[in-house]
Amino acid sequence: MEAEKKGKSIDNIIGQSPKEYMDQISNEMTTDYRSWFKYIVIIIFGAFSFTIINDLLKGNLSYSLLELIGHVCIAAIFILGIFCAFKYVSANNISRGKEFAIYYVLGMLPLGLYIGLIFFNRIIETPVIQFGTTWTNITAIITFVFLIAISWWARSWVVIIILALLTLPDYLLSQFALHDDTQLIVGTLISFGGIAVYLFITSKMSKFD
Repeated sequence: MEAEKKGKSIDNIIGQSPKEYMDQISNEMTTDYRSWFKYIVIIIFGAFSFTIINDLLKGNLSYSLLELIGHVCIAAIFILGIFCAFKYVSANNISRGKEFAIYYVLGMLPLGLYIGLIFFNRIIETPVIQFGTTWTNITAIITFVFLIAISWWARSWVVIIILALLTLPDYLLSQFALHDDTQLIVGTLISFGGIAVYLFITSKMSKFD
């Protein structure tokens, strides 16, 4: 980057294209499958945690077999998408607009898949697993412990804060006699407004570190 700012070609530094240079480095490195497995497990259980917390506020847990398989598949597709997108962006000299479009599609991918899962879960009947009160409580404890452990490991409470902003407003508003449309609009404004304020404060605080 410093050489390119001075008008020098990247070939003067690495002697080949960025993609060929990356391939050469990757062939010389070993893959840490243990770390990959750890992060994949964290992503999958993290995605489940958001769904579980939201459902816990509604009562005992119950999921269809299609839902359970679908969540795992969506997490796997998202992980593969992240890997492919980052590798493509790093290996090719693309414009900012194209890079933003790739990240936008990557961000919308799980949302679209979850909407599709909800739709197919309504029209396709599969066995439903009822957790019951005892297993619901056990699952709740495991989920909270997992979220706290992840936050402590990452040294950040961003996951728990965003999770609370996404789930608590709807639950609290449901305790009042509000119309469904009103509850949806107010809950959405509180959730995304709260997230925006939190990210703004975090951004401002990071400048003083």
